[in-house]
Amino acid sequence: MRAHYFQHVPFEGLGSIEPWLKKAGYEITCSRFFEDPVLPNLKNLDFLVVLGGPMSANDEEKFPWLAAEKQFIWDAVAKGKPVLGICLGAQLIANALGARVYPSKVKEIGWFPIYGIVTSDKSLFKFPASIEVFHWHGETFDLPSGATHLAKSDACENQAFQIGKSVIGLQFHLETTLKAARDLVAHCRDELVEAPYIQTEATILSAPPERYQSINDLMDTLLSYLLRKEC
Repeated sequence: MRAHYFQHVPFEGLGSIEPWLKKAGYEITCSRFFEDPVLPNLKNLDFLVVLGGPMSANDEEKFPWLAAEKQFIWDAVAKGKPVLGICLGAQLIANALGARVYPSKVKEIGWFPIYGIVTSDKSLFKFPASIEVFHWHGETFDLPSGATHLAKSDACENQAFQIGKSVIGLQFHLETTLKAARDLVAHCRDELVEAPYIQTEATILSAPPERYQSINDLMDTLLSYLLRKEC
């Protein structure tokens, strides 16, 4: 089994996803668009993860590889491949499927709760009624056609969506480890300005270990759900 991930900047990686995939027996490969924007052969993939990044899904003029990346995502969804998008990755999935991506009314950076939305379809992934998760985003998206809304927050309505049984987009980060949080702060510290939904560096990095464990456990549950046929 082969899992492939799209990485947009060197300081946003798989985090807690990597040990889960290794334990489940996946070979892990990567397209590092900041080094060489080479796409894999879709036929050889069993799972696609689209990670975050500071650029916009609309920045095709500045980052020409975004157009090919979005086409690849569209093809993966059309072929029924399991796909997980995180932050920018969720925006790219939405945009690839025809939905609009645009600036949020407010940026959301730090630890804030998301709220699971009850759906009538019992086969869809279920988020907790409330859980504090890690955010770092300034843009949002409309739900793509056929998507089910799974989670929201006080600052951002569209926090998670699902398409079919094998595609999930997350505006927030469940894969974040302490190292990942430190890396984001180190590279994006200029965004930590005073605002209602932007926490200070000290607040972000003072989160206790159990908070990371909580979101990583939820990511494990989500991966088990997405890849239930493959595992």
